[in-house]
Amino acid sequence: MNPPMNASLKLAALAALLSSSFLAAPAHADAAFLARPDVQRYIDEQVASGKFNRPELEAVFANVELKPNIIRILDKPSTSRPWYQFRASTVSERTVADGVAFWQANRAALARAEAKYQVPPEIIVAILGVESHYGRNTGTFRLADSLSTIGFDYPRRAEFFRKELTEFLLLAKEEGKDPLTLKGSYAGAMGWPQFMPSSYRKWAVDFDGSGHRDIWNNSDDAIGSVAHYFQLHGWRLGDDVILPASVVPGPRIDQLAADKFNLHYTVGELKKMGVAPQAPVGDDVPAVLVPLETAPGVTEYWLGLNNYFVITRYNRSTLYAKAVQEIADQVRQRYLAELAATLPEPASAAR
Repeated sequence: MNPPMNASLKLAALAALLSSSFLAAPAHADAAFLARPDVQRYIDEQVASGKFNRPELEAVFANVELKPNIIRILDKPSTSRPWYQFRASTVSERTVADGVAFWQANRAALARAEAKYQVPPEIIVAILGVESHYGRNTGTFRLADSLSTIGFDYPRRAEFFRKELTEFLLLAKEEGKDPLTLKGSYAGAMGWPQFMPSSYRKWAVDFDGSGHRDIWNNSDDAIGSVAHYFQLHGWRLGDDVILPASVVPGPRIDQLAADKFNLHYTVGELKKMGVAPQAPVGDDVPAVLVPLETAPGVTEYWLGLNNYFVITRYNRSTLYAKAVQEIADQVRQRYLAELAATLPEPASAAR
């Protein structure tokens, strides 16, 4: 027979019981963070929403470890590299070679994703290559720590990151995961595709039918989730991504180049403003002018089409979108070449 428990032990047992949806918290509790008024207000709001109970949230926040180094990273001046530097560090031989190997190892899942979501394998491969090098670099920060640090100690982005923190706690609950064990980037991005928690809850899929959406360890789920994201953001299978262009320099071109994330004009309208496509494209096609510094002081221009725009929805960067397109093209060319080399010669050629 167990001895009777005193009041404090009863309270601890009750908290453990009510927080059973999350796994047991580590012993190194940070009572100071949990006691902060802003943290308590957040807990009050979430409990009032009916999505959580207090003990399970306190079990998380009592064990959050704030990471001041994240704030220092965020406070560094933003320095945008020119395209020629970004390309040299991103469109690498290793990324392309490993992308081909990834496609070969995951041929069936990539083909199934293309059939279901109408997104080609090379784009999915390129995204996973740039984001996490095919699952090798998914981040080492506990997500509860990184999201709490920014959400509570970085006022400029606090509102956004507190929302992401809530999304993260919900996804952990939904997937039966301990929120104190899930890891990602310093900014809260997760898994092979580096989804933010809200993106995970909207677009991650259980592509292998296991009953869980695992973008940390499951290549099928990572592949399906990226494809699902691109489908729902308007990817058009078979369409071009970006085309070379020439321009008549002037203030109007500068204005167009600054508006590089929006499809406000058609190709025909851009032609009237001094932009000349250097590849066949219809005048009724929506496009955006993209300037890229290909060498110090040398700028080349491109027309980003709908599929380019979709890539910039994944990561709001013209450099990122162009890198993904180039990696995808190189991976596809090499994959098809290596596949052709393994096929037997036709009988007529063998004679």
